[in-house]
Amino acid sequence: MHAPRTECLLNLIDQEYAIRDYQSDIPPRWCTGCGDNAILTAIQRLCRDEQLPPEKTVFVSGIGCSSRLPHYMNAYGFHGLHGRAFPVAEGIKMRRPDLHVFVTTGDGDCCSIGAAHWIHAIRYNMDMTVLMHDNQIYGLTKMQASPTSPRGLRSNTTPRGAYLEPLNPLTVTLGVPNVSFVAQAADWIPETLFDIVSQAYRHKGFSFVRVLQRCPEFMPHRFDAFVQDPSLTRLLVHQKGLTLTPDTSRTYRNQEIHDPGDLNRAREIASLTEEVPVGILYRNSEVPCYEDLREGERPNTPGLIRTVLDEEFDKFTIWPEDQPDQPAAS
Repeated sequence: MHAPRTECLLNLIDQEYAIRDYQSDIPPRWCTGCGDNAILTAIQRLCRDEQLPPEKTVFVSGIGCSSRLPHYMNAYGFHGLHGRAFPVAEGIKMRRPDLHVFVTTGDGDCCSIGAAHWIHAIRYNMDMTVLMHDNQIYGLTKMQASPTSPRGLRSNTTPRGAYLEPLNPLTVTLGVPNVSFVAQAADWIPETLFDIVSQAYRHKGFSFVRVLQRCPEFMPHRFDAFVQDPSLTRLLVHQKGLTLTPDTSRTYRNQEIHDPGDLNRAREIASLTEEVPVGILYRNSEVPCYEDLREGERPNTPGLIRTVLDEEFDKFTIWPEDQPDQPAAS
């Protein structure tokens, strides 16, 4: 079965994608100052630098402000049900392992209604990049406490203040078997945000990146202290992790040389409360991906589909009488 003539011609062209090639015609509708804008920019820069073909790239989301991101990308997208981004993304990756799969989810979408899917997605360790936008509040539904909201937060669902301590997505992820990549970024440090997203994409496996993301509407002052005082941010640097530019290094002097292969230390860093750790906490490239473990069982591989189609087309092909290699009649 031959490739279409137009596809053959396109393959002769060395196409180079620019940022605009990844921008949809829909302008982002997030609030001015929303950290989601910085995350979108980092993703579009990544696609440009890695030259990801839009037709080979998929963005999957659930429900929430963060989950509108697929609408703003010129690529394939699936805006799914609340908390159900992971099973959709896993199904896509299972049947189309050749695609670049990204998941964008929020603290409520991932850690509340989607918590069970999140935990098992870590175990499966399928090759996808996950960005959890954590503004510590339900924004799209107008200010309800989320699992990561700080204790005492007054919201529409906790008018007397949240009673429980917040869930820590980093420590939870690091405690699940088969975890292979965990990182934390902050939307107000765009250089490290882009570096972390890039390293997450290049890791083969389930790359979980928690992005501390400002919500100017419902949590306008939540991260003010960290934005205004760089000493409260601990940058994790290592030859296998972040490498800083001189400007960033001068601004953020609170640095720790952390080997991402040290799981115990990663868990200690993830538990920090007085400082915000930013960088690669953990990376293990030896953890097998579920789609690779099941590769021999996958019934609908592109090669098999092509073979079946060829066999069906051959049944109706009128072969020249002098054709020496025509298939035998069944």
